[in-house]
This record gives sequence, C-alpha cells and structure tokens, in this order.
Amino acid sequence: MKKHVRNFLILTALTTVAIHLVNKMISVSSVVKNLLRTDHGSFYDWKYGKIFYSKSGKGSPVLLIHDLNPASSSQEWERIYKPLSKKHTVYTLDLLGCGRSDKPNLTYTNYLYVQLITDFIKTVIGQKASLIATGSSCSFAVMACNMEAEQFDRLILVNPEDLEELVKMPSKKKNALKFLIDMPVFGTFLYNLLYSGKAVERRMKEKYYSEDQLLPDATVDAYYESAHLGNSSGKYLFSSIVSSYTNINVVHALEKIKNPMYIICSKENDMATDIINSYRNYNDSIQSACVEHSKYLPQLEVPEKLLEYVETFLG
Repeated sequence: MKKHVRNFLILTALTTVAIHLVNKMISVSSVVKNLLRTDHGSFYDWKYGKIFYSKSGKGSPVLLIHDLNPASSSQEWERIYKPLSKKHTVYTLDLLGCGRSDKPNLTYTNYLYVQLITDFIKTVIGQKASLIATGSSCSFAVMACNMEAEQFDRLILVNPEDLEELVKMPSKKKNALKFLIDMPVFGTFLYNLLYSGKAVERRMKEKYYSEDQLLPDATVDAYYESAHLGNSSGKYLFSSIVSSYTNINVVHALEKIKNPMYIICSKENDMATDIINSYRNYNDSIQSACVEHSKYLPQLEVPEKLLEYVETFLG
C-alpha cells in the first residue's frame, strides 16, 4: 500500500513538473515575435496595475476600448487609429488583464473597468471624451457613462453584447470553474490549451470575420501573443469572464443616459437587429447603423466602412 502511494506521489510530482515546463515553453514561444511593442506608447500607473496606452492626433478626444477578452488588445484598433487621429486626439489602451497592461491575480468585475475608464479620462485625458467600445466592453462603457456623465461626450457601441447575456450571474458551478482555471500549474495548462494558436485562429475565423480567408496571420499572432503576455496571467481575466463576474444588468443605465448614444452592428451578425431593438427599447434616442460584409470586428475587417459611420456620429 505504501509503495502504491509513493509511486502515485512520484508520478504526480513528475507530471506537475512536466506541465510546468510546458507552460514555461508556451510563455516564451508565444511572445517571441514581439508584435505588441511598447515603444510607441506610455503606461498609466493605475491603482490596480500599469495600463498601456497610446495617444495620437489633435482635436476633440476619443477613447477607443477593445473587446473584453484576454487575447484582445488595443491592436484591435490598428486600422482605425491613424485615420481617426486626423481630426481627433485618439487614445487607445490595453484593458487591465489584456495585452501589454498588467494582469494581476484578482477577480475582474464590471465595476473594476468602470473605475479604470473614468480614472483614465480624468487623469490622462483631462477633459470629457467620446468613447467607442466593442462587444462585451460596451457594458462597462454604458455603466461608466451613466455614473459620471459629465466625463463623456458621445458613446458609440460596436456590436454590443446581448442584454440577456449580461444578466447572467456567478453560480457555484461557475465559481468551481474559476477556481480550477486560477490554479497555478494545471489551471495555466488548461488556459494554454484554450488559447493555443490554433484555438485563437479558429475562434477568430468563426466569430470575428465574415470572410475568414481575409484574416491576416499577423492579426492571429497578435491575439495569441496578447493572451500569453505575462506568463499567461490573462487566465485570471478569463476565469472572471467565464464565471460571469464581468456581467452586469445595464437596463437602468440605458434608461437614464442623456448623452448621445449610437450603436453600430455588423450585418453578418445574426443578432444585430434584435440587439439594436432591445437597446432602443430602453432608450429610444439611440441611433444605429449596420456595416455590411463584417461580423464582430468591423474595425479590422472593413475599417473604412466603420470609419464613415464613426466620423458621422462624432460630428
């Protein structure tokens, strides 16, 4: 009996060491291309970690917020950033837990990002700004605008999340999954499997692009690198997302917001019409537009078409 226990412990230890080495190898190999450079930007020392951001142009300030996903970063706006900066002072940032920003071991909540956005506008931008947000980041953009409306000019939401998805809350099962992903070695290994190069590419082709053959390899590589910068510490954000801690019911905020608000959806998104109608049901002043030949990230797939609507809505 003792021999079996000893052999089991030895096997467990060897397995743990082997997985740890695999995790280390992925952490090193995933960032070797160094696509997400920091020499063209700066860092904002926020209370929960350093936030990478960039600034360009002159004119009324516009803050671009990428989708909330550990594989996402301000690279999402690379094809919009420069053209928009011809008429505006454009800021982009990597959200906490994403890209080149810090990825601390904590529970990421919607209100955490509300604080980040409002603090960034007050401290770095220094005046009210228009905000353009993508996907699941639209929820905390709405909440921030509702809580501190004087910090915002216009609010543009690109393919915002379904309101029904945002009301899903943490549960015992979800917390168990969060605990598993947050584990030091085996949790990191699970995260690395879910965010392998092939998994990232497959997810982008299925969800992000309407014509997946147009997806550049460099874009996939940048998303893969973002997911693994910081020794795969993006797993802490991921565990918070899958356990619904980043969700929040935005209905009451939508009803109260008086700032000009716009929704831009992609025609290839099957839920586009329903999402626009559901948001307008709580705020009928919301104006909307649909971009053709795009699915989830029109700023990467058809940036010129998205830019036309953005410039129109920004006035």
